[in-house]
Amino acid sequence: MGDLDDVVQEADAVFHLAAEPGVRSSWGRRFETYVRNNVLATQRLLEALRSTKPCPLIFASSSSVYGDAEDLPTPEHSTPRPYSPYGVTKLSAEQLCLLYHRNFGLPVVALRFFSVYGPRQRPDMAFTRFFSAALRDQPLSILGDGRQGRDFTFVGDVVDALLRAWDADQAAGQVLNVGAGAPTELARAVDIIGDLVERPLEVTYAPRQQGDVQHTAADLTAVRRTLDWSPTTTLEQGLEQQFAWAQTLDERHVAAVLAPEPPSAGARQ
Repeated sequence: MGDLDDVVQEADAVFHLAAEPGVRSSWGRRFETYVRNNVLATQRLLEALRSTKPCPLIFASSSSVYGDAEDLPTPEHSTPRPYSPYGVTKLSAEQLCLLYHRNFGLPVVALRFFSVYGPRQRPDMAFTRFFSAALRDQPLSILGDGRQGRDFTFVGDVVDALLRAWDADQAAGQVLNVGAGAPTELARAVDIIGDLVERPLEVTYAPRQQGDVQHTAADLTAVRRTLDWSPTTTLEQGLEQQFAWAQTLDERHVAAVLAPEPPSAGARQ
């Protein structure tokens, strides 16, 4: 990791969105990579801000810090119960941000994102894989029974929340959920994708992987109060926009998306 002082010197704000993503691949030997990219990199950034320019830092946290949450919908004061090594590293980075706020007064806010989707979604994520397969009349592969619920959050709504967090001085030192506020079963999302491609979809099922929780749901009370923010994009509207983007992907990109997934990292030694 290089020196970050020059990077932050001219910044009016820092949006810390970089991370090593993925729940299933965070087990085994790759955990060291998650610690380096999610925890140590965050600490380096916080040190640069502390010593150089204490401008606002908006940190992209994750609903993965809740794991199998005790309460649904889940408020921010719920006890974190990460269910994957990825969730552990995101919670660690989030706590680092908050302790730099408490000790040094850095104006930081952590936004816990819930299942972000939309155009330009990562190739390993479900909706990108589903659209790529559906557009080529290939079966969709679901890990689990399809009844798992997710608070699918459109990327445009996430960007709006990020910008509002930058402008809200009262958000400093807080952790806020950013979600749709309306959990949807994965099977329902598949039905919407089928409607968009205008044909029934073949679906195959495989066992749920280690680290995947059955349900997530965001309590949005705090973010509405603090940022005057609420999601405005329905799942149908968001998937329609992602569908339009998926239709533009070239075959090389699609081949990478549809490449067979590696064996569960939980089985690695």
